[in-house]
Amino acid sequence: MEYVILNGEFIERSEAKVDIEDRGYQFGDGVYEVIRIYNGKMFTADEHLERLLDSGKKIDLNIPYTVGELKQLLEKMILKNKMELGIVYMQFTRGASPRNHAYPGADVLPAFTAYTRKAERPVDSMKNGVKALLIEDIRWLRCDIKSLNLLGNIMAKQKAAQSGCYEAIQHRGDTVTEGSSSNIAIVKEGKVYTHPATNLILNGITRRKINEICHENGIAVEESAFTLEGLKHADEVFMSSTSAEITPITEIEGKPVGSGTPGPVTKSLQDLFEKEIEKQCGNMPVKLR
Repeated sequence: MEYVILNGEFIERSEAKVDIEDRGYQFGDGVYEVIRIYNGKMFTADEHLERLLDSGKKIDLNIPYTVGELKQLLEKMILKNKMELGIVYMQFTRGASPRNHAYPGADVLPAFTAYTRKAERPVDSMKNGVKALLIEDIRWLRCDIKSLNLLGNIMAKQKAAQSGCYEAIQHRGDTVTEGSSSNIAIVKEGKVYTHPATNLILNGITRRKINEICHENGIAVEESAFTLEGLKHADEVFMSSTSAEITPITEIEGKPVGSGTPGPVTKSLQDLFEKEIEKQCGNMPVKLR
């Protein structure tokens, strides 16, 4: 039996129903988060849940829970579902009301849903690297909000899939922003470069952890925008996200990145990131190396 959360209550997944006039369904009017589960424990849960509440504030959506309350609910669901390795997904919408572009009144309460799903670590991709293509970033100008409006992202991801690529690297004009479902970083002469946390990217939790790891371990890192030319001449390129962790990009537009194999800085960051996971969640059941 699998349990989900619907408006704070645990129910069987087969019984979960969402109102046809829910604003998330009709407008994408809501925010979401995805948290990795290792050994039955959430990794960087506080950071994800703080970002969820922050995203809610940015769209004037009052999420009536604290980080602690949400964490407790999610931990109970993980335990009920006996989830050891996977993800927990959650979202809040502005609730259900007759269709109208303007926000409904305060009497309409947010709708909260959450579920767990098995998800293996993408070890092969992390070991061997993946292919990517380039695509113009057509999304709106508030990419810092983790909203349900992901049409631009999924169109980019679909183009990558149709081209036999794992990821689409987006750019606004000559400036690289981020992937369709990841942050992008390059390495040049041992230094990591990643787009600053502005409105043009989502400030990824994995991205933040990587920056912390760099500072703590003497790896040079700079949050500054880089160009398509900088991407082309990078020694290493990698993508980062909750699901993909740190995955090397070894080919872009059919051309190899550097030597065409995962580089030393990327591999070092992967090992250090794995140690961070083990600090919070215990020994990894499937290790990268």
